Amino acid sequence: MGKKGKKEKKGRGAEKTAAKMEKKVSKRSRKEEEDLEALIAHFQTLDAKKTQIVETPCSPPSPRLNASLSAHPEKDELILFGGEYFNGQKTFLYNELYIYNIRKDTWTKVEIPNPPPRRCAHQAVVVPQGGGQLWIFGGEFASPDGEQFYHYKDLWVLHLATRTWEQVRSPGGPSGRSGHRMVAWKRQLILFGGFHESTRDYIYYNDVYAFDLDTFTWSKLSPSGTGPTPRSGCQMSVTPQGSIVIYGGYSKQRIKKDVDKGTQHSDMFLLKSEEGREGRWVWTRINPSGTKPTPRSGFSVAMAPNSQTLLFGGVCDEEEEESLEGDFLNDLYFYDATKNRWFAGQLKGPKSEKRKRRRGTKAEPEGANEQECGEASAQAPREVVREVVTEDGTVVTIKQMLTAPGPSKQPQSDEDDSPEEAGGPLVEPRPRSNAMLAVKHGRLYLFGGMFEAGDRQVTLSDFYCLDLHKMDQWTVLVEADPETQEWLEETDSEDSDAGEGAEGREEDEEDEDSSEEDQAPLGDAW
Repeated sequence: MGKKGKKEKKGRGAEKTAAKMEKKVSKRSRKEEEDLEALIAHFQTLDAKKTQIVETPCSPPSPRLNASLSAHPEKDELILFGGEYFNGQKTFLYNELYIYNIRKDTWTKVEIPNPPPRRCAHQAVVVPQGGGQLWIFGGEFASPDGEQFYHYKDLWVLHLATRTWEQVRSPGGPSGRSGHRMVAWKRQLILFGGFHESTRDYIYYNDVYAFDLDTFTWSKLSPSGTGPTPRSGCQMSVTPQGSIVIYGGYSKQRIKKDVDKGTQHSDMFLLKSEEGREGRWVWTRINPSGTKPTPRSGFSVAMAPNSQTLLFGGVCDEEEEESLEGDFLNDLYFYDATKNRWFAGQLKGPKSEKRKRRRGTKAEPEGANEQECGEASAQAPREVVREVVTEDGTVVTIKQMLTAPGPSKQPQSDEDDSPEEAGGPLVEPRPRSNAMLAVKHGRLYLFGGMFEAGDRQVTLSDFYCLDLHKMDQWTVLVEADPETQEWLEETDSEDSDAGEGAEGREEDEEDEDSSEEDQAPLGDAW
């Protein structure tokens, strides 16, 4: 009994500390947020001038990260909303809505009256009710200089059938945050974690909320068991058994004045609703088998066929006390909840190219004189001559007679089996973090994201597709050259008006359909 009491006391102490920290952050950030609310209201006034739905065929969206990409539940469409872009001096925020038609391979910009304010690092979830709904919660905005932050706690729904935005006002919901995760579970939205940041302080969350899609009410869940520590940017997905998986994420803590230490989490938890006990949930830590992802943050997640969870890319940060180096990734991992197992996604390469190579002209690996078998239809015996270099440097010539070799009997060298040898280098997205993913009809779509090149942050606008059933190779839908991207050195901004990023370009928006010229800067968000 003594041990149990001590443990409970320790738990209550941790809760008190977290509550104190949240109060401290809230007090300091309130002044900042009041300043930014005026700026957000200014943007909303401009948005209010749009009184009708306008659909404009357009080129692919401009570079961005931390947006949301969602698959329409009924149509062959993808929906891109929000995001941010940094040009070296300012970060621009978006509340644009783009629709990608999969069959036609076309983009359309859809302007709808009274949209949510500009934001990034929000969460978007699609549900099939009412012809399809896109639910959006939270996210982040910032001052023109990127020093002050505003974290939304608003909830919006886009009615896809009528193309109308609606803000749903319901008390008792999560506090303002970004980097949180949200999934559809039965007829509810379940939200976990995230973070809130002010100029001097920050706090990470591990709370859980549920929003009822029938009653439009929030409730805070209090699961039993030991759950994840506070974090943002984790994987959150629903298993075929109806549980919710949390994997990884990122958090940081202050180790001394003006020095923070980040943590890339790699633990995994299961959040399960207790049978016969409505509203009661329990946390369980799980240890999957298989090939697990290496520690990382900024990875992207989507639901793959067979209810598997797909994880792409991210960045592995190597932190010194006052510096940070990032190794960006473009690998794929799948988590099978039924088997509780991770496995790496390996691309096979284009099969047609392999077959053509085996039946066609021989390929001579460097340093060898090996003659491959000819076409499968050849019936006459063939003489194969090979030169082998022994350990002492002697060259030995080997002659071998092969009779009517078929494709299934041909000896295959390592070079034959590799996609690079079969059809040239594999096409794949460059390593990146904070990209947008969506899956439709068994195909994975990837848009944008970012990577770093020295002191430069490169924001991407390329667009790829991968058939998850074939797993052969990525298809490039939109190719973009990051070398041509504008980059302004920080020192160049000394004489510029910091307010222009937020307000100085609004006149251009009324004259032309610009996707970038009316936005405000933002700090980094995971």
